[in-house]
Amino acid sequence: MSTRIAARRVFVDGAFSPATVVVDDGVITAVTPFDPAADRVLAVDEALLPGLVDSHVHLDEPGRTEWEGFATGTAAAAAGGVTTVVDMPLNSSPVTTTVEALDAKRAAAVGKLAVDVAYWGGAVPENLGSLRALADAGVVGVKCFLSPSGIDEFGHLDAEQLERCLAELAEFDGLLIVHAEDPAHLHDDGALGPRYRDFEASRPPMSERAAIRRVIDAARRTGARAHIVHVSDGGALDDVRAAKAEGVRLTVETCPHYLTLDAAEVPDGAGAFKCCPPIRGAGNRDLLWAGVVDGTIDAIVSDHSPATAELKGNPDFGLAWGGIAGVQTGLSSVHTAALSRGIPLSTLLPLLTTGPARIAGLDGLGVIAPGAPAHLAVFAPEEEFVVDAAALEYRNPVSPWHGQTLTGVVRETWLRGEPVYRRGDAVTRRAGRELLSAASVVDA
Repeated sequence: MSTRIAARRVFVDGAFSPATVVVDDGVITAVTPFDPAADRVLAVDEALLPGLVDSHVHLDEPGRTEWEGFATGTAAAAAGGVTTVVDMPLNSSPVTTTVEALDAKRAAAVGKLAVDVAYWGGAVPENLGSLRALADAGVVGVKCFLSPSGIDEFGHLDAEQLERCLAELAEFDGLLIVHAEDPAHLHDDGALGPRYRDFEASRPPMSERAAIRRVIDAARRTGARAHIVHVSDGGALDDVRAAKAEGVRLTVETCPHYLTLDAAEVPDGAGAFKCCPPIRGAGNRDLLWAGVVDGTIDAIVSDHSPATAELKGNPDFGLAWGGIAGVQTGLSSVHTAALSRGIPLSTLLPLLTTGPARIAGLDGLGVIAPGAPAHLAVFAPEEEFVVDAAALEYRNPVSPWHGQTLTGVVRETWLRGEPVYRRGDAVTRRAGRELLSAASVVDA
């Protein structure tokens, strides 16, 4: 039986226009002219978006479910209009660096998913030479750190190990995603005190630039695919532009906190704002927005990396846990900042949908088109709300946007043609599925 959903603003082929979306058995079968007699007609102030894709989410389960988990994290994603997330290989325990650890993560997810979930594996010194096994087990790529990760069992790669890792992945066209900070330029070991400027200075832009250049050079030599996660330094984008123009197989992402927050406005002692690399100043933020508009930046993703209120609440920026909780507020926060710059929602959406989907090899997601799964979000782009951290779906009520007025409200999220979230009712069903990579022999 068909369901027809009509709206005066539907995001199709890169633009908004009146349309009716026809859904059969969870799949979009047609996009037709606007029909006021459709089964569901959105309100005048609502727009129909493709479900967002967030390829950088730490769900932390198993092992650190008190930080976040599949149940709470995917509920928060649904509340943010996100219908697909890709889970990071840390901060869970065990970290996802072996097939056995991936099996443990998959077992922990059963029955808890409000949205679809894919998985990143991890590349650490101990598992180099065994990355194909992770790919065959279903991960969409592997992540490495070039500086200490903060998790003892997830070690970082030095320059020689990075080269070996990329060469190994090039043999089967695997993807390496990289936390790019050079430890030679980091100075944040131990207590720093409550002043944010001291923390920011401990992780300077040069750390990112040096690490990104190292990745570019190694990707050039090996021919491998590389992706830089959570770019905070807008000055690094010139190197990215040059590498892309040269044909290096490189993509990059940034995050809502880097596009919307300003280091000058971070309160001292406010661990909710700590992340690595750090939130930087307004001029740097302008450079990141330039990269969004000119296409240098391929994706905007949350890097949702929560922890307990106790770990985040330490007033010493050197000791508080680093990570931003942002999967639920990503769309609204970035949309609000874009409005102030005159950047339309239609410019943002590819970076929140098809961009991260393409990076993770999840082609066919993030679009409203025949043949695509009916993953949809009902969004009121003009409605304002005040962020209340305690009202968010996270396991721990911590948000750097707490108390801010944002513009744009997700009122409903659909997965395969069925509502999974309604504002005011929270998650209505848990119908999420695992999405294993094409290399997997397991039927996803």
